[in-house]
Amino acid sequence: MEFCPTCGMLLQIERASQGRRCRLFCPTCPYVCTISNKMVIKHNLVKKELEHIFSGADSMKFAPRTAATCPRCHHGEAFFRQMQIRSADEPMTTFYRCCNERCNYEWRDD
Repeated sequence: MEFCPTCGMLLQIERASQGRRCRLFCPTCPYVCTISNKMVIKHNLVKKELEHIFSGADSMKFAPRTAATCPRCHHGEAFFRQMQIRSADEPMTTFYRCCNERCNYEWRDD
């Protein structure tokens, strides 16, 4: 990717045609740059660390724990996660899952 030195826009390529060489041009200003040499610039991409997504059977495996009483078995600890499921001016919804492996009851706190 090359950028216009005048206005900073991404330059576009115009293919060679009718005896004219390939050139880069700016779509917003009159800047034009003729390509005389092969241009190769290689950049290695850096992959960013993946975050665990709360979905599927292991949805709460990586969730933090908190002190919350399960409405079904009354266990005192639960995994939790928060999601914005309504409009931005509403508070986030907290989802809980009982830490008791025999129960695993899920509920939400609005």
